[in-house]
Amino acid sequence: MEPFVTVLIPAYNEAATIATTVYAVRRIPEVGQVVVVDDGSTDETAIRARQAGAEVERLEKNQGKGSALNHGASRVKGSIVALVDADLGESAAEIAKLLAPVVAGEAEMAVARFPPTLRVGGFGLVKGLARRGIYWLARVEMRAPLSGQRVMTREVWEQVLPLEPGFGMEVGMTLRAARLGFRIREVDLSLTHRETGRDWSGFRHRGRQFYHVLGALYRGALEK
Repeated sequence: MEPFVTVLIPAYNEAATIATTVYAVRRIPEVGQVVVVDDGSTDETAIRARQAGAEVERLEKNQGKGSALNHGASRVKGSIVALVDADLGESAAEIAKLLAPVVAGEAEMAVARFPPTLRVGGFGLVKGLARRGIYWLARVEMRAPLSGQRVMTREVWEQVLPLEPGFGMEVGMTLRAARLGFRIREVDLSLTHRETGRDWSGFRHRGRQFYHVLGALYRGALEK
């Protein structure tokens, strides 16, 4: 019997890509449920997600990725949970490869590693902070500590809830899973998504990330 996989997709103003992303994950044989959490979008994200065959949980105000996923948690029906970003488009089909180690029982959580970026981004400060913090607090080495593309067993999913509300979500999730002894495996995937550059918007985004990751590590240290 094939496992039943629930895909959770947080989305904020992703009308341009959400339908393509939903169609891509729905073609994965193990996927039996796709839930899009519309995080207060002002465009047609919710409409297009429904038209593509997803269940939609709509939030009135934008609350951030982690909070959106917390709201969608109660809808999960699968024995395996996949977290997928709304802007992956056709490349979301690669999530099938991320399912493989969890389905095979080789890991309880699988984390996607993206290909090298094509656009000049930041200076690696946020990723470096996350990598060092996770290793210091949980003795787990991660090359992609900020990757939001993750597959995990239902048991892991329930243990890592509630998620950090902001950009520290992935770090908090990793710390909890690792400390509970769950096996985490990173997998190289040919994923594409919207990248931030070295402009004011990009630096502002990474500044918020740094602050949120630092907060997640601080709270993680208190939980130790």
